[in-house]
Amino acid sequence: MAPADAKAKSSSKDKEKKEKVDKDKKEKKDKKDKGEKEHKEKKEKIEKKDKGDKKDKKEKGASDKLADVKASGKAKANGAAPAAAAPAKPARPAPRRPPQPEPKGRGDDYLAGLDLPSSDSESDEEVDRRRSMLEEEEAPRIQMATAKERGKIADRERKALEKAAQAKQAALRDDDNVFDVSYEQQGDGESTLSATDIKVHNMTIRAKGKVLLENTTLTIAAGRRYGLVGPNGKGKSTLLRMIARRQVPVPESLDVLLVEQEIVGTEKSALEAVVAADVELMALREEEAEINRRLGHLDLNADGAAGGGEQPPASSGGQHGGGGDDEEERDDAARLTEIYDRMAQIGADSAESRASKILHGLGFTEAMQRRATQDFSGGWRMRISLARALYIQPTVLLLDEPTNHLDLRAVLWLEEYLTRWKKTLIVVSHDREFLNSVTTDIIHLHDERLHYYRGNFAQFEEMYEQRRREVNKEFEKYQKQLKAAKKSGSKAAADKVEKGAKQKAKHKAKQQGGDASAAAAEAPRQWNDYTVHFEFPEPTELPPPLLQLIDASFKYPGRDDFGMKNMNIGIDMGSRVAIVGPNGAGKSTLMNLLAGDLTPTQGEQRRSHKLRVGRYAQHFVDALRMDETPVEYLLSRFPESGLKATEMRAMLGRFGLSGHHHLQPIVKLSGGQKARVVFTSITLSNPHILLLDEPTNHLDMQSIDALADAIEEFEGGVVIISHDTRLLSRVCDDEQSEVWIVEDGEVHPWDGDFEDYKDELIREIAAELDEQEAEEARRQAERDEKRRLAGKK
Repeated sequence: MAPADAKAKSSSKDKEKKEKVDKDKKEKKDKKDKGEKEHKEKKEKIEKKDKGDKKDKKEKGASDKLADVKASGKAKANGAAPAAAAPAKPARPAPRRPPQPEPKGRGDDYLAGLDLPSSDSESDEEVDRRRSMLEEEEAPRIQMATAKERGKIADRERKALEKAAQAKQAALRDDDNVFDVSYEQQGDGESTLSATDIKVHNMTIRAKGKVLLENTTLTIAAGRRYGLVGPNGKGKSTLLRMIARRQVPVPESLDVLLVEQEIVGTEKSALEAVVAADVELMALREEEAEINRRLGHLDLNADGAAGGGEQPPASSGGQHGGGGDDEEERDDAARLTEIYDRMAQIGADSAESRASKILHGLGFTEAMQRRATQDFSGGWRMRISLARALYIQPTVLLLDEPTNHLDLRAVLWLEEYLTRWKKTLIVVSHDREFLNSVTTDIIHLHDERLHYYRGNFAQFEEMYEQRRREVNKEFEKYQKQLKAAKKSGSKAAADKVEKGAKQKAKHKAKQQGGDASAAAAEAPRQWNDYTVHFEFPEPTELPPPLLQLIDASFKYPGRDDFGMKNMNIGIDMGSRVAIVGPNGAGKSTLMNLLAGDLTPTQGEQRRSHKLRVGRYAQHFVDALRMDETPVEYLLSRFPESGLKATEMRAMLGRFGLSGHHHLQPIVKLSGGQKARVVFTSITLSNPHILLLDEPTNHLDMQSIDALADAIEEFEGGVVIISHDTRLLSRVCDDEQSEVWIVEDGEVHPWDGDFEDYKDELIREIAAELDEQEAEEARRQAERDEKRRLAGKK
């Protein structure tokens, strides 16, 4: 019985298998028949269309011939004699077919004009046949096209390519329209027209849907100097732009200026560009010149009449014909007096002097001040923009990382200058010492809120740490109560705990003068601090000397205005060197000589053959492979490390690059994020010496502190150029540390530590500014005395 059952079962399976095969064959046949039917329909449509085109062409030709016959007959009827000697009429050319319409789509569409794959219903043979048909149809049209038409086609294609390239560039640029700002309306706005403070309630700012600030209060009091701090990428620069562009309520009486872009290079000198920032003064000077030109013209006419010259024709006014000129001259003279009074009030006589002193403080020599702005690099033109802002003294001055393009002395000068600033200032900076010297208040952008602290940055840190402990203590207490309430199973008890916590937060916010409505909207939250950790590997020991320049000199080919000479310096394991001096003196050139990128034109350069150098400079950031992701770049750059992608991502994370940026193209990363990729690559190179040229640019405070910690722990040599005084103080704080001053083409060691050098610079700068203030006060007193005497007359 069992074998029979097995046989029946096998027969049943064979039958099912055969039915399945027949079914598949039938489906394939149906599909094939359907495809052939669709193909046949398409073919008939094409043939039908071609027949219609031929018919239209034939009808058009016939109508043209008929029109010619009619015109000829009309001419005969009018009696026009035919010209026997006239040449035979040339054959009428075949009518030119209208150009094919361009494919639909935008000019910046990346798919426009591409030969895309055919649909699944078409075979490869059908695609080839259709392409050959199109080419055959296109050939006569190309032959008939004139040179002018071909030029138009080429021009249209060029413009389409340019538009597509611009679209790609625009995709990488910031778009102001991506920002969404909302805030609480403040009545009809008339009450704020004459206000001197900025106050915005329940403000929310989003960028591409991401919340930067939510239900917070912006408060800016007149005459205060604010430091706006917080981690990179959280909205500090965005907030400054919103204020500058008045996308949040700003009183009309306040003139707001944000220094964020370098000045456009022109033939104007740096000094002229700074003075030209005073629009009122420029308008007064222009009007003064125009009135003087008119008055001079009248004087010349009067001299000509007195000398017996030809008199102008008399006007209808008879003997009083010159009265109009006299009246105009009196009006011009009165207006000229008003102009001189106003120019005296705004200190026009000292405009160039004041502008020159600001430029000098920012590092411009007298020769540089006379140089055209178009001859300066971007960093120097950024200094000119800063000088213009300081010169015109707006009511509210906004500065975003103003020290990034400055050398050490210029930073110290700007610190001293801004401590004497009498108007409102908001500055974003990663330089702790700069903020400690300049600010009277700190605005901390934390947890999508603006938190306000009185005092400088050092005082803020103390208060913040105390506040952080209090907030986290409240959060822990709230979590325990909520957990206990939920454990009891009573939803009412849990709601009561949450409601009580919100009421307590609202009451506390009212006491501190904050936004109570925002505080009441949520329960306590834990404050999690942003942390980052830099680390350089321990180098293998190498015997000294590692690196030396002996009686070395260097000159760039074809440049007689710059050179370095008499260099006798060396670097060993454990060396700590700060290179200081004005921009353009040769600090970066010296760094390139130490790295071996440049070779001395005279003298000797020695280095250990096993020496590995880790370098950081802006051109290393710019030289990253922009089309690769950070992980791809590091894996291809350091295959000998043996690290996998996950391990590379862990290293990038330790240097503060968040996970979602690891797999983005480097071109999409910010300056600070690119810098972290470079620092990660330095670590992977296992260096004996670090050569760091302005490493703090684009880094936030936490990252600068982490960099300082890593340098302190690093056992190799360190040579650093930086405008960050706190970093230099931490790096050069032991007996082995040195300060090299690069000036006038030579390198001089400073007799003392970095703190001594900084204090000496501050004394010099303070003396200069004191002298300038005294001179300006003397000039103002003279102007006041002149006005007083004029009033008596």
